[in-house]
Amino acid sequence: MNTMTLWHISTWEFAALAAAALLVGFSKTAVSGANTVSLAIFAAVLPARASTGVLLPLLIVGDVLAVLTYRRHAHWPTLWRLFPAVAAGVVLGTLFLVWADDGAVRTSIGAILLLMTGVTLWRRRAAGQDEEPDSVVTRTGRVKARSYGVLGGFTTMVANAGGPVMSMYLLSAGFRKLGFLGTSAFFFLIVNVSKVPFSVGLGLIDGHSLLLDAALAAFVVPGAFIGKWAVNRINQRLFERLVIGATIVGGVQLLLR
Repeated sequence: MNTMTLWHISTWEFAALAAAALLVGFSKTAVSGANTVSLAIFAAVLPARASTGVLLPLLIVGDVLAVLTYRRHAHWPTLWRLFPAVAAGVVLGTLFLVWADDGAVRTSIGAILLLMTGVTLWRRRAAGQDEEPDSVVTRTGRVKARSYGVLGGFTTMVANAGGPVMSMYLLSAGFRKLGFLGTSAFFFLIVNVSKVPFSVGLGLIDGHSLLLDAALAAFVVPGAFIGKWAVNRINQRLFERLVIGATIVGGVQLLLR
């Protein structure tokens, strides 16, 4: 982490990180999962392992803003069903990060981004299902929640890329826009805060990374307000196509780097 300070980042690199931080705020209050683009930018500008530690506090800032905006719309039965499986996925992701070097993490992030692109496309097709959110109490619902929970926990620990996985799960479970945003806001706030001790223990978060976070957090806030304003106005179909395209480019770039 000692190379990851404000003084080792060029003006253009900081501008790219600032744009990515703005998108983090926007994704938290408008289009969940859009921050996969931010993930690609952070991993391209910073060392791949270190980028996950820098991005995590920014995601938490966005999560807090999303909770304050949509806190009345969370569906807690779904959250309680997901958390045990997510915890298992986070532990698996932590074990992976213990032995994975920077190249392996970069390749994994690229592969995860491309996987998440496929997940997002599948999500768009599954969104038409008319399944109620309380279906998590059925056997099928429990199996689905556990499967998505483990995958979401692993991807969010390794690459902060659990958004598309959980987006697909929530939409396939029949959530409408406000319920989706409220439930995902609490989900990611709790999960991301729980990841902090693991990231600190792995050396991914330290004083240098937090200094960079302090500078970038100022861009998350306006992004969140833009997202809140745009959520009822944005052309969702076009935006998702742009996000998918950018995610594919980011994933390929990381794999070839």
